[in-house]
Amino acid sequence: MTEVVAALIWEGDKFMICQRPAHKARGLLWEFVGGKVEPGETKEQALIRECREELAVTLSVGDVFIDVVHEYPDITVHLTLFNATIAEGISQKLEHNDIRWITPSEIPNYAFCPADEEILKLIKSK
Repeated sequence: MTEVVAALIWEGDKFMICQRPAHKARGLLWEFVGGKVEPGETKEQALIRECREELAVTLSVGDVFIDVVHEYPDITVHLTLFNATIAEGISQKLEHNDIRWITPSEIPNYAFCPADEEILKLIKSK
């Protein structure tokens, strides 16, 4: 089981989604920014590091929005999604193919990673 963290970042009524690079597993699918927790890191530290590496921003990490376990053919992930805000910086595409801010009603317009399906249902229901 791989520990993965991600950020649910809201700006008004829109939240941030990122499109995976074409050359990676699940390429060009949409996801929440984040990544793997490295040995010795807390989940919050991992999320802050990943957002610096991928977006060039510093996050303020809040509480857990949801925990999900998902089995892909190649990996099983335990995904912890945190509520977060950008404390410093302007998001840049250092790693992702694209970044968008969408409303919950726009979710059906995007193809997301399967691990995010349960999360998206929860966002739409709120």
